[in-house]
Amino acid sequence: MKKKLIAGNWKMNGSLAANDALLAALRAGLAAQAPGCDVAVAVPAPYLAQVQALVADTAIALAAQDVSQHEAGAYTGEASAAMLRDFGVRYTLVGHSERRQYHGESDAAVAAKAQRALAAGITPIVCVGETLAEREAGQTEAVVKRQLAAVIAQVGHCVSEIVVAYEPVWAIGTGKTATPAQAQAVHAVLRAQLAAASAQAANMRLLYGGSMNAANAAELLAQPDIDGGLIGGAALKAPDFLTIIAAAA
Repeated sequence: MKKKLIAGNWKMNGSLAANDALLAALRAGLAAQAPGCDVAVAVPAPYLAQVQALVADTAIALAAQDVSQHEAGAYTGEASAAMLRDFGVRYTLVGHSERRQYHGESDAAVAAKAQRALAAGITPIVCVGETLAEREAGQTEAVVKRQLAAVIAQVGHCVSEIVVAYEPVWAIGTGKTATPAQAQAVHAVLRAQLAAASAQAANMRLLYGGSMNAANAAELLAQPDIDGGLIGGAALKAPDFLTIIAAAA
């Protein structure tokens, strides 16, 4: 039976002192409750070295928030998959809605990033999701299928090695959350799309990433096609994050 995955996305938050305090609390909490799921934290690039040391010999895996679609070269400000691997990164987010929205990342760029991560032995957490306007126009299924199709086409038979995170853009950082039924419906669409591409689709992990918190996690995680969560704000509060991890177990 596949384990659920709870991944915290710190976004552009943190400091040396705050990171140390947060991870100390997480380490203590996880030591006490022995998590029944996989746990990861996606941290800002300047803190990869610090967090690598803080999560060594723990149940917490290190994740990056982005990766370059290029292998090396004149790409100032970017970090390659090989660089991330040097820091023991196990997962990287690709195509987060904030990257698509603020940095103009295309479906093709996201797919290229997923491929680079896989080639370096890093699991990409491929983010897909629709805006409020797209949902109200009845385009949710078309949008998420288009976004995922680009990655499937790029990575081919390796698609079974990715993680997919459905994050409705209208539910990120807004306090709004898709109902469990709404979230499950989209996850079922994505699972069917993956099944057409891979015999391993049933074993792949699909995460929900739209304002999952300590109060709603259990109900969302009980849905048949929701295999974990990509957690934003609640990941910065150790008690809340630990509650979500406990719900996933």
